[in-house]
Amino acid sequence: MAEIIISNERCSAVINYHGAELKSFKKDGKEYMWNADPQYWGRTAPVLFPFVGAVNENKYRYNGEEFEMGQHGFARDMDFELVENDETSCVFYLSADEDTLEKYPMWFELYIKYELRGTELFIGWDVVNSADEMLEFSIGAHPAFNCALSDSAIRIKYEGNPVGSFTNSVFGKGLLTDKLENIKLDDGVMMLDEHSFDGDAYVIEESQVDEVELLDKSLNKILSVKFTSPVVGIWSPPGKNAPFICIEPWYGRADREGFKGELKDRDWNNSLRPGEHFMVNYVIELA
Repeated sequence: MAEIIISNERCSAVINYHGAELKSFKKDGKEYMWNADPQYWGRTAPVLFPFVGAVNENKYRYNGEEFEMGQHGFARDMDFELVENDETSCVFYLSADEDTLEKYPMWFELYIKYELRGTELFIGWDVVNSADEMLEFSIGAHPAFNCALSDSAIRIKYEGNPVGSFTNSVFGKGLLTDKLENIKLDDGVMMLDEHSFDGDAYVIEESQVDEVELLDKSLNKILSVKFTSPVVGIWSPPGKNAPFICIEPWYGRADREGFKGELKDRDWNNSLRPGEHFMVNYVIELA
């Protein structure tokens, strides 16, 4: 598959045209991204658009009509167009076409920018409503980082400070339940092991968090993901003791169990008026 490489003095990143997916991020030759081994999970960092997570019964409703939709939408499985590129940055573009309009009847344009800034990788999204009707969507990231769970930890932070606890919105079979659990932390730290994700992803809503650090077992920082999204997911495949962890800024999330409302009424849905842009970003920083 065609790909683009961007680099600076210490870092390099590889982005695939398919899904505009980040496939590699290295510093001084060391790889930090998961290699998409399908034994555990066959992706590395898919872009989730125009849905984040699953819709109840694989169906959603828009203007009184019902449409089928798989988990995380369809952008991750489409080929993007490269529209800008220099040594340290690139921009990919995707727009609606006849196939997308059949399953998602809204016109959209999506720009995804990757830019190396020292040991940081800036990832920016620009969703554009170039039609005459409202655009309803979600968008999210799903980057997977190499680590051995039993030798790793994460530190949860808000506005630069470790948090003492967070509220987890509990998953059940890919949808949100009404259950909440309070996770207490020591200086923001959660030690990881092979059972940490037996209950599936941690879903942290309501802008409780704006940074998640990946640490080694001695609590030395490996990398951090910084974001302004209202929701972040933290995940590794349940029951697999997989050698990676995903830290996922989301502007949207899966439906609640039993939800049968309109698309515009999904939790954390985003609405764009004609001509408007939705411009957000997150940053991966290597220690």
